[in-house]
Amino acid sequence: MSGIEGKVVAITGASSGIGEATALLLAERGARLVLGARRSERLVELVARIEEAGGAAVQMRTDVTRREDLRALVALAGERFGRIDVLVSNAGVGTISPLDDLRVEEWDHMVDVNVKGVLHGISAALPVFRAQGTGHFVTVASTAAFRIVPAMAVYAGTKFAVRAICEGLRQEAGDSLRVTTVSPGTTATDFAEASSNSRVRAEITKMRDDLAIPPAAIARAIAFAIEQPGEVDVSEVVVRPTAQA
Repeated sequence: MSGIEGKVVAITGASSGIGEATALLLAERGARLVLGARRSERLVELVARIEEAGGAAVQMRTDVTRREDLRALVALAGERFGRIDVLVSNAGVGTISPLDDLRVEEWDHMVDVNVKGVLHGISAALPVFRAQGTGHFVTVASTAAFRIVPAMAVYAGTKFAVRAICEGLRQEAGDSLRVTTVSPGTTATDFAEASSNSRVRAEITKMRDDLAIPPAAIARAIAFAIEQPGEVDVSEVVVRPTAQA
């Protein structure tokens, strides 16, 4: 019996990419899944795949910029499975562009999704974890939380903020709650398509096509953190392509 079997895991941004890969891997290892994303039709298909393979999953349309959506997702876990053991905050957006583009609405959107979305998840799950006496926050950040490059100033700023928030949460969590930050490097997802700057989009797409690792690689890192015994807290994991500078 693995350290994942039977655990109730909620995942945001679960409709594709890292979120989808994580849901499939954890379901295969016996977790019960509560899946959230904005693209509910993709979630319905994912739940069907998991159930056809003998797993257990439910879904709810979830916009992480709305606090009430995160509260509802956590409540759904309790209603359907009686508890929530892990919240994987994976939803994120990378509308990257040079600061000179002055795409202020896109900056605001990244802050709303990448930073406020994580805080909304914490606000929804922390009281439940405290009442249970156990719980695990797993948050997907980025290698941009360690290294800033041109065109990624705002995106990197949101990911630096996520690392800071999660480290503060870890220090406040006490001896019964675990906090893990997983920072992916270049991964084969639709991240590049979010940029509205055609030059930046082409550069990111080329880098992805040249060296990206599959979302399953990040899913395995998340699973590794979850499956540890309760007294072991895997605080930070960085997973990048071997060829990435």
